[in-house]
Amino acid sequence: MISEAKLNEEIAAIIANAIREDVGPGDYSSLACIPETATGKAKLLVKEKGIIAGVAFAQKVFAYVDNQLEVEVKIQDGAEVKVGDIVLYVSGSSQSILKAERLVLNGMQRMSAIATKTNAYTKLLEGTKAKILDTRKTTPGFRALEKMAVKIGGGENHRFALYDMVMLKDNHIDFAGGIDQAIEKTKNYLASNNLDLKIIVEARDLDEVNAILKAGGVYRILLDNFNYEDTKTAVKIIGEQCLTESSGNIHEETLAEYAKCGVDYISSGALTHSVYNMDLSLKAV
Repeated sequence: MISEAKLNEEIAAIIANAIREDVGPGDYSSLACIPETATGKAKLLVKEKGIIAGVAFAQKVFAYVDNQLEVEVKIQDGAEVKVGDIVLYVSGSSQSILKAERLVLNGMQRMSAIATKTNAYTKLLEGTKAKILDTRKTTPGFRALEKMAVKIGGGENHRFALYDMVMLKDNHIDFAGGIDQAIEKTKNYLASNNLDLKIIVEARDLDEVNAILKAGGVYRILLDNFNYEDTKTAVKIIGEQCLTESSGNIHEETLAEYAKCGVDYISSGALTHSVYNMDLSLKAV
């Protein structure tokens, strides 16, 4: 997984690029009708029930736009919120508040939706050992915030990108000439390049599970599109040799059943690629 420093670097890049994209040479709407010396105050208002996420991100945005803006946080990331709740107040230059408004809302609305969905999934896993994982099925350029939102919602991050964990999927295996070759070549590559990375290998059936175990050196086996019975069998075969993960078209109706099969993790792209933004607004006080 990436370090805290790397994560902060990614978030800083998101903010800089988003402000560049949205503001460009200037917020002419505000510049045209609001004096440069005008000051004001705004509140971030919740208009939909859920889990709030992105408060820390909003603070970073306000500071990037204008480090003289003052932010008073009333509700922290990860808290349950309801319609009418006020998450924070921001005060200072009116022009600066308006310049930051859209990025704050775009980020927090999406992050809150992801955190809310993740939280609902974690509740479905209660009573089992399984933990919910996100995937790389994220919005290009926005991944760091979406994965942060998953953690705020109670889930765990899979690998952040292609460089912090090895994951051998069906195409890797087929292009490499089979499971044995893919795993052996990977071990050799990591050793020769002094890379200390965990290896996850995808299995399409029980025969591949056995082949992966025979090859050895694998951190986790991903059971892709297995039915319940085959998942139970695979978990029994694998035992304590490595960790297990279920994936592939798993949703609210099937999540708990897969967890009952005894897997350690369940990954779901839906946490990040299939959410509707939570309704929030920034209103002048």
